[in-house]
Amino acid sequence: MASVRSVALKALSGPSWSHLVPRAQTLRVRAFSATMSPPSKAVVYENHGPPDTVTRVIELPPVEVKENDVCVKMLAAPINPSDINRIEGVYPVRPQVPAVGGYEGVGEVHSVGSAVKGLSPGDWVIPSPPSSGTWQTYIVKDQSIWHKINKDSPMEYAATITVNPLTALKMLEGFNTLNSGDAIVQNGATSIVGQCIIQLAQYRGVHSINIIRDRAGSDEAKEKLKNLGADEVFTESQLEVKNVKALLGSLPEPALGFNCVGGNAASLVLKFLRQGGTMVTYGGMSKKPITVSTSSFIFKDLSLRGFWLQKWMSTDKAQECRSMIDYLLDRAREGKLKYEMELVPFNNFHSALDKALGKLGSQPKQVLTF
Repeated sequence: MASVRSVALKALSGPSWSHLVPRAQTLRVRAFSATMSPPSKAVVYENHGPPDTVTRVIELPPVEVKENDVCVKMLAAPINPSDINRIEGVYPVRPQVPAVGGYEGVGEVHSVGSAVKGLSPGDWVIPSPPSSGTWQTYIVKDQSIWHKINKDSPMEYAATITVNPLTALKMLEGFNTLNSGDAIVQNGATSIVGQCIIQLAQYRGVHSINIIRDRAGSDEAKEKLKNLGADEVFTESQLEVKNVKALLGSLPEPALGFNCVGGNAASLVLKFLRQGGTMVTYGGMSKKPITVSTSSFIFKDLSLRGFWLQKWMSTDKAQECRSMIDYLLDRAREGKLKYEMELVPFNNFHSALDKALGKLGSQPKQVLTF
């Protein structure tokens, strides 16, 4: 991996960087009474490509904090797969390059503009909906971007609550009405979204049937998921039977299924669904298509839906999104929502990136701390 280097912004002089520090060039002629942010250290990329070769750490100069702006000192921000895809240039929506990496996180209000109401220095905030550029020590953005949260929230959960847990909650609530005693089925159950689905379903009295890949350590993975509240956990090979529903025992046939894998794993979710059930696809880790039999549509009347969190949040859903985030943080504070993470100092960004890229095998979610 190319080393991640710290360089001064002046080494990157040129018009291409103006959108990252849009007000910096005007500050030399402004009165010194203007409220300024501290200088910021940021992970940036000038071109799309392999994250370990195109990212580097630079110093960004102070910027003006205008009357409706809030300057936030970042506390923590994760490295998500979608962050990597944005840097690679393959994610459907991505910021203009050059750009600062990161999309979610938590920070502490450092200073506010003169017209800002409801936020004060010391408050904890998250960008909601998420906003590009969280991999930096200080961020200045309009007050409308920031959602104040309870400071008793565990920092690492506040930093990661939006992309994965919110996806899980919205999918549980947004497609079929689930009542206590109902069941859901999902593949990719060891993913963070999968783990959140298990815990949020259990909290509501909803049973979960979970499908995982055949791999070394699958017995340990089953035990981990059952400790989180999973009712049943099957490997794909265990489901190579004529009637998978015979494996349910006393559990009801699920009305709702979740697919983040595709291929055969998606077909297994469909086999479990009851008459009129719905499968929601939110990922495609196997990069294989979903194949559905004609009889599944005609005789079982199954529905196939898709879900993309960013599209949902791009509508007028800000308030609903924030209420759901508060609900999720309440569960995290209660210990009812948990998943494994590794906190990594920002100065060790390159090491965290290597782990997030899978260079060192399966690793916990990498969360940068500032």
